[in-house]
Amino acid sequence: MNRNLFDYLIITFKGLAMGAADVVPGVSGGTIAFISGIYEELITSINNINVGLFKTLRKEGIKAAWTQLNGNFLVALLLGIAISILSLAKLIKSLLNSEPILLWSFFFGLVVASILFIGKEIKQWDWKTILGFALAAALAYYITTLPRGTESVDANWFLFIAGALAICAMILPGISGAFILVLLGAYEPVLTAINNRDLKLIAIFGAGAIIGLLLFSKLLKWLFSNYKNITFAILTGFILGSLNKIWPWKVIDGTRIDSHGAEVNVYGKSILPTTFEDIGQGESKLLFAIGLMIVGFLTIFIMEKLATTKEPKHI
Repeated sequence: MNRNLFDYLIITFKGLAMGAADVVPGVSGGTIAFISGIYEELITSINNINVGLFKTLRKEGIKAAWTQLNGNFLVALLLGIAISILSLAKLIKSLLNSEPILLWSFFFGLVVASILFIGKEIKQWDWKTILGFALAAALAYYITTLPRGTESVDANWFLFIAGALAICAMILPGISGAFILVLLGAYEPVLTAINNRDLKLIAIFGAGAIIGLLLFSKLLKWLFSNYKNITFAILTGFILGSLNKIWPWKVIDGTRIDSHGAEVNVYGKSILPTTFEDIGQGESKLLFAIGLMIVGFLTIFIMEKLATTKEPKHI
């Protein structure tokens, strides 16, 4: 595909949007790639990283291997993602501490819109898709009710695994990588590491992400090629069941000390906004929260309308 500098600049802007999506536990970076028309090229480019690529490098040289890899596309996209993640991490970290209800309300709206957007891709509902949807929703909800461990959440091995799982979610349309980190209890440690430029933890997390990406992209391409309907049904169900995790109003069970010695709140079960105030948890900020839910919801559909490059969405 012949592209000029402006084309690659557009791809970088799409990378910025993907990076922003993956910093916040809302819409998936994969969803952004999906609605902006670069999803199929992204999956294909990742799958180009294989033994054949190294054979081309050895026999034909760097230029031929770079072309086979679709290197210009990947560099432009990854540049945008990296810029976005590094620039937003500090802001999100600050808002999580100062305005958790309002921030989670915006995320909640994003996720609800993502459910509808991904659900539209299910072309046929039969007993298999319905069963997959229901089981995924039930499993996801159950996971959100499990108590989060705090003892090993900052361990190197845990961050490596979290990186592998998060990057898998990043390239899935519908499931946010940051959202998976929230479910694992690793979101705050990873955000803190990025914010503080902790190169060791970033490298460990990044290594897990690279391994996970190379392994999972092949499975993902196979699933979409052979079981597209049921794959989308499972994704949609999982996101729906996971909404409990990002419900803005939760009981504050206490505090804990994070890996950098700062005291942070520990949140428990979800409650109604009125109950939140009645039991003395603080101001519910209901009107502002609903407004931000609507903004988050509309953001997904606005991005879909503004997507300028449309390519076939089939894998």
